[in-house]
Amino acid sequence: MPQRQIELIDPVEENRALHETESRIAIAGHPVHAMLVAFPIALTMSVLGADLLYWWTADPFWARVAGWAAFGGFLMGVIAGITGTIELLLVKGIRNRSASWTHFILAVMLLSIMGANWAHRIGDFEGAVLPLGLLMSFAAAGLTAVTGWHGGKLVFDYQIGTKPHQKNS
Repeated sequence: MPQRQIELIDPVEENRALHETESRIAIAGHPVHAMLVAFPIALTMSVLGADLLYWWTADPFWARVAGWAAFGGFLMGVIAGITGTIELLLVKGIRNRSASWTHFILAVMLLSIMGANWAHRIGDFEGAVLPLGLLMSFAAAGLTAVTGWHGGKLVFDYQIGTKPHQKNS
């Protein structure tokens, strides 16, 4: 009787826990988190732009724009953050990557700054811009860039939130 050889597979090399990366919160296969993050990114950059325009022109219109953009950016950031947190906790391939946790921690820090920036502006749009509002806007814009870079790395390098490619037989 021929002897059957058993092939052992190292679970660390196999990376079984890293293969599951498909989004659980998606519409027609498109991850909701990825669709939502465009809004807080654009609005955060808009706050900085409006603050700079207010500083340059002293037109109260730009201070109001910055205040409302800060509110919208924070609100949409919270909504995007909820969907991202659910994905992080539900999908093992996301949860098991340290890069996912780095993105999560940076995003929470960003939401804190965005929330503080909005709260600082309530009731006095013009008085809130210089200097603290502008400083928080610069901090939020910079942190948005770093957080977005880490989020992009998760999607493009690790295919997080995407459907796995089907192997042709």
